[in-house]
Amino acid sequence: MYSAKVLNHLENPRNVGQLADATVVGTATNPVCGDSLHLYLKLADGRIAAASFTVQGCPPSIAAGSALTEMITGLTMEAARKLTPEDVTHALAGLPRNKEHCSLLAIDALRSALAQLPKDML
Repeated sequence: MYSAKVLNHLENPRNVGQLADATVVGTATNPVCGDSLHLYLKLADGRIAAASFTVQGCPPSIAAGSALTEMITGLTMEAARKLTPEDVTHALAGLPRNKEHCSLLAIDALRSALAQLPKDML
C-alpha cells in the first residue's frame, strides 16, 4: 500500500520536534480529516538553514512532514515557494490517492511559515 520511501520516513522520521530557535512557525490543518502539522524554520543567509515538524495525524502526514523538512533544508525562500504538493508526493515515491492530501498539508504549513517572514527576509 505504501512505498518503501513512505515506510522509511514512518520508521525513521527526520527532523521531528520543535526547533527551539525557529525564525518562523507555519501551521496547517486539514478540516476533513483533522490532521495538523506545525513546521519550524530557521533562516540564515537567505536560506532555510534548518527545518523540523510536529504532526498529529495519519502515517502519510508524518512521512510528508519528514520528507518536506529534508527537501527544504538549504533552499532559498524563492525555491521553497515553488514547491508543490506533487513534489512532496514524488519525494515519497507516491501516496495512495486517498492520502495525497497529506502532501498538501505539508505544503500548506510551508506556505504558512513563509507568509510570516518579515519583508527584509523575502
